[in-house]
Amino acid sequence: MTAIDKKTSMVEILGKFVDLVSKELPDDVMAKLTELREQETKPLAKVIYDCMFDNMDKAKKLSRPTCQDTGVIQYFVRSGAKFPYLGQLREILKEATIKATKSAPLRLNAVEVFDEINTGTNVGTNVPYIEWEIVDDSSNVEIEIYQAGGGCSLPGRSIVLPPLAGYEGAMKFVFDTIVDWGINACPPLVVGVGIGTCSNSSAVLSKRAMLRPIGTSHPHPKAAAMEISIQEGLNAIGLGPQGISGQNTVMAVHVEGMAHHPSVLGVGVTVGCWANRHGMIRFDKELNYEIISHKGAHL
Repeated sequence: MTAIDKKTSMVEILGKFVDLVSKELPDDVMAKLTELREQETKPLAKVIYDCMFDNMDKAKKLSRPTCQDTGVIQYFVRSGAKFPYLGQLREILKEATIKATKSAPLRLNAVEVFDEINTGTNVGTNVPYIEWEIVDDSSNVEIEIYQAGGGCSLPGRSIVLPPLAGYEGAMKFVFDTIVDWGINACPPLVVGVGIGTCSNSSAVLSKRAMLRPIGTSHPHPKAAAMEISIQEGLNAIGLGPQGISGQNTVMAVHVEGMAHHPSVLGVGVTVGCWANRHGMIRFDKELNYEIISHKGAHL
């Protein structure tokens, strides 16, 4: 197989995977929604969960996206330095996005900044958004896809606090954000919190935190305790499914952090809706692939 053929093959595989992610939620989200559905006691909230699962069943059977807002496509690339198609990957991801836009079909959500003209392809200036990370010297690449809808993007916030605000101030910022805006993001939510040294680094960390598999905890005991504390507090608010009140507000709260300047503490918040459409796929140098997020799925 020539290099051109291999590029075409990777576009084909990734296009099908983006299509899949729009229609089937990942294993961790499905497991948590099933758990929260079983915990619910309020009649209306139970009906909403029933509607969610009926929606997901129909999306799979009819091969239609889980939500009409299929978002702006975002890719998080974690690559070994020796992956042979690293230099072509940006173009591959753009072509895969266009392919999935037609096949799914995905809603056309890429609107050119300042011109306010829809590109009609889900590709535009710096869209799809790509976050790059060279992680080791291997020849493998992991690509995580996230479909960032308008509702779940709306609560996104980042701020830089003075040092005396401390981690209590960071937690207050998270609570204020979810209380003010969380109902717009179609609960139950996945809340990512980034603790950084500026608004930009905090926002990026919060997105990575939000995409972390549900059920995982931060390895640092203080960060893990912070996750539990925020989750318990947000659940006590009781937004419930679709914000109509219920037992839980969130599916999970994840915190990620980095070393920060002694004079500041950056905090970022990223929110994922109940239809948290993300997925991870891994390729080796021969473009053999493994789907990590949707076990048993076929492309």
